[in-house]
This record gives sequence, structure tokens and C-alpha cells, in this order.
Amino acid sequence: PEGRRFKAVQIGGPSGGCLPEELLDVPVDYESLRQHGAIMGSGGVIVLDDSACMVNVAKFFLEFTADESCGKCTPCRVGTQMMLGLLSRITSGQGTEQDLDRLEELAELVGSASLCGLGQTAPNPVLSTLRYFRDEYLAHIHERACPAGVCTALIHYRIDPEACRACDLCRRACPTGAIEGVPGKPPYLIHHRLCIRCGACQAACPFGAVHKLPGRKE
Repeated sequence: PEGRRFKAVQIGGPSGGCLPEELLDVPVDYESLRQHGAIMGSGGVIVLDDSACMVNVAKFFLEFTADESCGKCTPCRVGTQMMLGLLSRITSGQGTEQDLDRLEELAELVGSASLCGLGQTAPNPVLSTLRYFRDEYLAHIHERACPAGVCTALIHYRIDPEACRACDLCRRACPTGAIEGVPGKPPYLIHHRLCIRCGACQAACPFGAVHKLPGRKE
């Protein structure tokens, strides 16, 4: 929709894997999906466009499975929480490449040592996104940027001086007083140290002058 490009399909419910565009022709059967890091699972299919951050997608599904863990076995009870902590570090701009290695190790351990199907399949979203969308993880780590503009800690907003009409709507919408400007005298400026990246300014601007961009500004 709205000119967006297909990015991935998540198959099998919360414990399913995420497959990229080049695997769209993979047959939907148990063995074929398993070979590529996905499962039939509940049979659910979620289509993701290029506005989705695959690191955040993995975190979203892992939050669900970690919450659903019964806690009986240590690999699932502790391992999913440790994986979730690493994903939170990465999406907040504090991750390292060592975190990726640790994430993969934990995912393999949780999948092989958990007692039931939930723990055994919980790492699938993480392992499949690491396998097919590793460049997004690396962008979060090395560039401190979320290419899709989803992870709040790794984006910033900018007011285009050419498009700004100094209508004052963005300044009035800002909950932290991060925008400076005088009505009728463009351009307005955003003080990034005060900005909480809530997007209220972008939503309020009728001229499309406020842009959300990858990378955090201080």
C-alpha cells in the first residue's frame, strides 16, 4: 500500500521465522519452511513492507514468547529474557557485534535445550532475521541508526527550512518545548537534546516540513 515495497513474510505465528523477498517461491510445507528457518506453526502469515524494522519485529515476537513461558525449564525461562535484553540493547543504540554473537549462541541453546515446543521455536524470529536481515542489526550497532525509522532511540526529526511556513503548529504540539521559532518567521528548529522523538511535530505539520530520519542527534 501507498507505494511501499514488500520486505518480508513472517510465517507460523509468534514463533515463526521471517523470510525475505527472494524466498517467496518456497513451497509452504513443513520441510521446505524448516530448511529456511520458518515453521508451519499456527499457519499464520504476516506480510511486512519496507516500513518494518526487522530487529524490532524479532523483539516484538520474542516479547510474546518470553511472556508466555511457563517457567518450568531454565533455557526457556532465563534464555528468552536474556535474548530480549540483548535485543533491547541493540534497538536502544547500545549494542555491539559481540551482542550478536551472544544472541545467536543463546538462540541455539534455547531452541535445543527447552523442554516444549514454545521454547524450542521461540528463537525462530531472532535466528531468521539475523540470517536474512543482518545488515539491519549492523546498522543499529555501527551507525546507531534504524534504517526503517522505527526504533525511537535511533531516529531524529528535522524541519526542512525550505518547506517550513512558520505556522507554529509544530511548536505548540511539542510536549517538551524542543522546537524553537517565531510565528511567521521561518525556519523553526528542533533542539535534539530536548526532543523525545514522539512524532507530534510531524503529525501537526500541514506542509510536510518535518521529516523523520535514521540516526540519533544530540
